[in-house]
Amino acid sequence: MYKIKQLPEDFVVNEVLDLNLNEKGQYSYYKLSKTNFNTVTAVLKIADYWKFKPKFINFAGTKDKVAVTTQFISISRGPQKDIDLKDINVKYLGKGDERLNLGTLKGNNFEITIRNITRKPSSIKRIRNLFDSQRFGIKNNNHIIGKHIIKKEFKVACEIINDYKLKVHLKGHINDYVGALKRIPKKILMLYINAYQSHLWNEMIQNSNEEKLPLIGFNTDETDVVKEILKREGITLRDFIIRPIPELSQEGDDRKVFVDVKNLEIGELEDDELNLSKKKVLIKFFLTKGSYATQVIKQMFNYN
Repeated sequence: MYKIKQLPEDFVVNEVLDLNLNEKGQYSYYKLSKTNFNTVTAVLKIADYWKFKPKFINFAGTKDKVAVTTQFISISRGPQKDIDLKDINVKYLGKGDERLNLGTLKGNNFEITIRNITRKPSSIKRIRNLFDSQRFGIKNNNHIIGKHIIKKEFKVACEIINDYKLKVHLKGHINDYVGALKRIPKKILMLYINAYQSHLWNEMIQNSNEEKLPLIGFNTDETDVVKEILKREGITLRDFIIRPIPELSQEGDDRKVFVDVKNLEIGELEDDELNLSKKKVLIKFFLTKGSYATQVIKQMFNYN
């Protein structure tokens, strides 16, 4: 079985995004470079360093933890300064009128070292656009938490989530589960909801020949495939309206079933210094936003 991410340097990601600079703009733009940090944790450290709330920092896409990545962030009226911490570097780029939001990037360039192999991966031009395991968290339960939240089973969600501020809130405010959830940054709560939408999407793709499938939300059309998954899950479209925490409500969207793998380069096999008697190879490619490089590798080795 191949191995990736044995070293953070084995998985290099560079975000592709067009910034329109305007020095009279409200938002400050930065390039965030990080090693072995996920995006949300890095943002929390930046907010702590500059002593303001994480909600003022926005980004266009989340990046892997075990990786070396660069991406862009915006901060409302942010300082015109750089940060250089251990494994986190923030470089001020200028100002603009638009806040960065999830999905505003074009895509990502990847340089990935695949280890512990005996043959080159197959060259492919497109993949099935599945969400991969990192979407669902280390414990593979992000989507389970998300389902409990949309079902308004806030007590159960709080019992699963391991968060210090949430636990402290419940000690002082017994049974205030909505208040406890609000102690968690909105971006993390959104990850739970989005993970559940992703789980539903992965289930629907198994028996579909459509070009697109919906990321289910309260405004999704009830096609036969949607009705089937809703019935199986015991949910309704209106469950995605979360009145106690309205900012988590999800309207829904569409996602392509297949996505192109662009500018693919497969290097030559080399000796793998971390796995003796095995080989490694460097591959490079571009993927549009929202698609998973790990799925490219799986499908190059026919593991899906």
